[in-house]
Amino acid sequence: MIDVEKYLERIHFSQSIKIDRDTLSLLQKSHLLSVPFENLDIHYGIPIELDIQRIYHKIMENKRGGFCYELNGLFNSLLNGIGFKSKLVSARTYGKDQQYSPEYDHLALIVHLDNEDILVDVGFGKFSFEPLPIRLDTIISDTYGDFVFDKYNATHIRINEKTKDKSTPQYIFSKKERELLEFKRRCEFHQKSKDSHFTQKKVISIAKENGRITLNNTQLKISRSGKEQLIEFEEDEFEYKLKEHFNIEL
Repeated sequence: MIDVEKYLERIHFSQSIKIDRDTLSLLQKSHLLSVPFENLDIHYGIPIELDIQRIYHKIMENKRGGFCYELNGLFNSLLNGIGFKSKLVSARTYGKDQQYSPEYDHLALIVHLDNEDILVDVGFGKFSFEPLPIRLDTIISDTYGDFVFDKYNATHIRINEKTKDKSTPQYIFSKKERELLEFKRRCEFHQKSKDSHFTQKKVISIAKENGRITLNNTQLKISRSGKEQLIEFEEDEFEYKLKEHFNIEL
């Protein structure tokens, strides 16, 4: 079990809870603004286990972040604890080779509300700021851009980010409900394999009301109101930057 009140305090959510779209949207935005996306445990030799109590301790009590299995896995527990009908789904991400990754590569959520399925995702880095109602072939405008769902095949739906010039696939997913432990093998792959992008470099990133802050081994990127500042530094300064910009000490 998780402590819902402590969770809400961690993400600075103080509004009254209602099982409606406004509350769901505020919960997602509050989470994205409060809990960073990060892969630091992979680079510090700390195993990431798909156990909700361990994830809760890391993110809520130690004020850390995580990647999709942790962030969306824990957020699913919060939503269900409050009274939303939320479930885990498996997604396959679109790569530079224009292929989709294996099943269980990404964990996302679907919330069923007002007779409609809604995609919820707080674990994909820079993605949508708000939940996205799954309406095929319809442009859905979000704070971070425009998105379109379309049918990929008989079992999977695709979510695309749409700009004026092109539509870029993000991932495909089915609506089949999954259990957290079904993602175990792929979670281990991302911690150990040289073929996983998560093992290549440290990354931590968090949304801000007017932009985003992203830190890797030797670069700090600060985006504010459409303007971007890139600061390069020596790798031995990483932990200093981590403390300065994310208030995290490892």
